[in-house]
Amino acid sequence: MTSRDSDPLSPERDAPPATPSPTETGAGDGPAGVRAEVSGIVQGVGFRPWVYRLAVEHGLGGRIWNHSAGVTIEVWGRGPALTAFLDALRHTPPPAARIEHIALSPLPPDRPMTGTFAIVESEADADRRVSIPPDLALCDDCRREVFDPQDRRYQYAFTNCTNCGPRFTIVRDVPYDRARTTMAAFELCDDCRREYQAPGDRRFHAEPNACGVCGPRLSVLGGNGERLEVIDPVEMATRAIAAGLIVAIKGLGGFHLACDATNGRVVARLRERKQRDEKPFAVMVASLDEARRVARLEAPDIAMLTGPERPIVLVERRRASGIAANVAPRNRLLGLMLPYTPLHAMLTARAGMPIVLTSANPSDEPLAYANDEAVERLAGIADLFLVHDRDIVAPCDDSVVRTLAGRPTWLRRARGAVPRPIRLRLDAPRPILATGALLKNTFCLVQGREAWMGPHIGDLDNLATHRFFHESVARLSRFLDITPAVVAHDLHPEYASTAYARSLEGVVRIGVQHHHAHVAAVMAEHHLEGPVLGLAWDGTGYGPDGTAWGGELLQADLAGFERLATFRPIRLAGGDRAVSEVWRAALALVLDAFGDGQPPLDRRPFQQRRRREVRVVADLVTRGIQAPLAHGVGRYFDAIGALVLGLDRAAFEGQVALALDLAAARGSHGRYPFSIDTGVAPWQVDLRETTRAVVVDLIRRRGAPVIAARFHDTLVAAAAALVRRAIEERGPLPVVLSGGCFQNARLTEGVVRALEPLVPVYVHRRVPPGDGGLALGQAAVAASSAILSACIRGTTSTSTITS
Repeated sequence: MTSRDSDPLSPERDAPPATPSPTETGAGDGPAGVRAEVSGIVQGVGFRPWVYRLAVEHGLGGRIWNHSAGVTIEVWGRGPALTAFLDALRHTPPPAARIEHIALSPLPPDRPMTGTFAIVESEADADRRVSIPPDLALCDDCRREVFDPQDRRYQYAFTNCTNCGPRFTIVRDVPYDRARTTMAAFELCDDCRREYQAPGDRRFHAEPNACGVCGPRLSVLGGNGERLEVIDPVEMATRAIAAGLIVAIKGLGGFHLACDATNGRVVARLRERKQRDEKPFAVMVASLDEARRVARLEAPDIAMLTGPERPIVLVERRRASGIAANVAPRNRLLGLMLPYTPLHAMLTARAGMPIVLTSANPSDEPLAYANDEAVERLAGIADLFLVHDRDIVAPCDDSVVRTLAGRPTWLRRARGAVPRPIRLRLDAPRPILATGALLKNTFCLVQGREAWMGPHIGDLDNLATHRFFHESVARLSRFLDITPAVVAHDLHPEYASTAYARSLEGVVRIGVQHHHAHVAAVMAEHHLEGPVLGLAWDGTGYGPDGTAWGGELLQADLAGFERLATFRPIRLAGGDRAVSEVWRAALALVLDAFGDGQPPLDRRPFQQRRRREVRVVADLVTRGIQAPLAHGVGRYFDAIGALVLGLDRAAFEGQVALALDLAAARGSHGRYPFSIDTGVAPWQVDLRETTRAVVVDLIRRRGAPVIAARFHDTLVAAAAALVRRAIEERGPLPVVLSGGCFQNARLTEGVVRALEPLVPVYVHRRVPPGDGGLALGQAAVAASSAILSACIRGTTSTSTITS
């Protein structure tokens, strides 16, 4: 089972450009010269030295240089050698490079074509379409050096080369050269300089190049920030972790909090100090063999664990993993990662145990990334600090990936992916900023056909995170030299991201409906022109009618949408309070399903609350007081999950839906009845019969795994029925799946399987299905000529609704 994609493993790779023909290059069998303008991720990934070696191998002359639009190559020689050179340029670039476009033109006949191939100085120009790559995981060559006692970089924590090391997080300006990074503070020693200047060396123009003589150094601070004199900082940190202490470790994009992942008592202490009740912690292990020992790994998981991005990968934990249960309470998934810096490799090798490695921040606050700031903010959380003196300019959290429908999908797009651009089908006529959502915020900047998504910001519900959002937008805008003329935002009037958009002066503002943006994000990622049928299922999103949408079938293109179907709404007593206290949604569901009959208020989620509280909430629901209507499928997951699993609250967003996904028995176990009212506009999916059948199964003591499986398959059947009806009326349009509910593996795989025999189905790969991908969709809608032209005439627009 597969959805529509171009690459079987990496969600960050597009199909390479076509190999130019000899006619296109101006090369026959005789001597000729070609100029190649190469764009994409081609700086800071060893691209220039690789091209140098390739040219020398083919006996070609010429030169190569960086500039802010990418790389220019001028190369000359005999035609067959040129053709072979250009073919290799397409097929075998360095592992972390990504060539998006090659523009070729013949060199003028009067151009001197003599001399050997050379790498020349970068140029700074007015076009700052940056091609700085993300930070790259430790390569095999550097790892061997770090663990080779005979190598001069033995146990050096900042070893890197053109194939690995820090990039985005240390850059102050573009083009990407050492003088414009925080490594400018470290003058190269003679040995490192020779490497840096030798075209045949793996470290030729490796901007972060360093060694123990000339580069950054580690140090250890006590819990109050006092400097401790130690001979081996890594050894001290390792022993502290083994002794049950919590250590704050400065990495590539910020600090982590580390502890022994096999020690439940220290994990509980970390949860208490960090004020993080049940949200899972990530775990780092030393090697792929160790990863296989603690988790079940499929081919896509292995590809992401060992690739240059090196994200956290959600995998199924083995029963005998040895990892403490409270690392991921009530959750068989484990967020696993392999070392991506020499420091992490040294720590895990010496520790000899899996270690918790979680973002170093008090709950819901931004990541700590500066030494003094970390000591101040993490006081009382960390017992020890392992720090270094290489400054971080752009903080960047760890990315998170999960295999969905057979392929990896980014659930959080940060380190390893940012600031890799996404190429759009449309050429935006004006620079665009899209401000994203309130939760799991990311933003997006667009210039021309390239969209740069910013790093993961988090939930914009506190001042510190809101300040981080402002700083991140300003930083990336400066890198790209983009001054937005158009700002796209969500329609919700109370979102902090909307308020930010409205505070900007001298711009055209475009309000984009939440679920239209979700659908547009998939369209942008897969270069779909539309119209499409979009299933946008999540917890909530502001509708133009003022209600909470979230179970939508839209017919959409980038310029507008029509709402074809939704789910029967349930009342959320107390509004947002019902999102965390999921028993409230369950109560509303059973009251709606049973009407004036006898709702089963003896079920476990209600028994855990005081009777008077249940009566008060039931009265609010029945009378519609302080109980807004919500159409979100995510709220149905909360309600059914509360009933089936006996949960009365969610410790974090999506916890109950994930628990229901993981509880579902494998295989087919039938489904529950439901109905679709097509006599109203929009059509309405009615799950009251489903709810009554679930309650009957609970009364009959049917196991939670079977009930969870049946509920998932009921939603799959409802999605298929909606799409079939829409195809009957509108024709066989492609289907896209988006929204946080499609982070659910069983749901996503079931819907793809049900619909692929009918129409093409597209799912997210390179951007998150949830609100972390919303900004890309907002930007794509804003770039649509129909929307933008209306706004440029002097009006503020929202995405068009034609229901």
